[in-house]
Amino acid sequence: MQHGFNWLSLIPGYSGEIIHETGHILMTTIIMVIILIAAFIARLQLASAQKEAHEGLAAESKLTFRNLFEIIAEKIYDLAEGVMGKHDAEQHFGLIATLFIFIFVSNFLGLVPGIAPPTDNLNTTLALGTFVFVYYNYVGFKSNGVGYLKHFLGPVLWLAPLMLVVELASHIFRPISLALRLRGNIMGDHILLGIFNHLTPYVIPLVFYGLGLFVALVQSFVFCLMTMVYISLSSSHDH
Repeated sequence: MQHGFNWLSLIPGYSGEIIHETGHILMTTIIMVIILIAAFIARLQLASAQKEAHEGLAAESKLTFRNLFEIIAEKIYDLAEGVMGKHDAEQHFGLIATLFIFIFVSNFLGLVPGIAPPTDNLNTTLALGTFVFVYYNYVGFKSNGVGYLKHFLGPVLWLAPLMLVVELASHIFRPISLALRLRGNIMGDHILLGIFNHLTPYVIPLVFYGLGLFVALVQSFVFCLMTMVYISLSSSHDH
């Protein structure tokens, strides 16, 4: 959904219906490039710090790409360990951190006037939800083998047909729920911010920018938290 001016419209031949149909794909590509550049800079900063006497172990006095990634990694790992346990946290941390960084950067860029975040588009959020669905089921089969299917049948044999229907419906709804929750909140925040920017372009929108930043962070957190829960449930041997 597009709301007013979009910076992508400055690209020759790329405007109107084209932005509406493929703008989220281009924005996703741009965001991935931004993240890769930031990660590359952080790696250079770490390599430079490791050449010093303390070998990069001492914390830097100012905020850099390096310690920004370190802070994010530390917080996400602590959360993953609390939700999934140490073993699963170590195994799936890379995926969870990648999801969080991509979703947060996407949401955050939506606060910039003229940028429609890819998480404002159902195609993007549904793709993320579907990926999580495929991944946690893959983890379930990898951890439990064919025995993972028992999870869909319940503990009582004569209730297995009913439980199968209920469990299948529950699992199918999970990626849809992830997609709709993320897209709905980001789209609503984007629309609200656009309205107040148009009505009162000074001072008052600052409050909504703060609220928008909070929503961007919370929705990234919720998406990743639910992903951790699904992975933890699928990899558990106690079905």
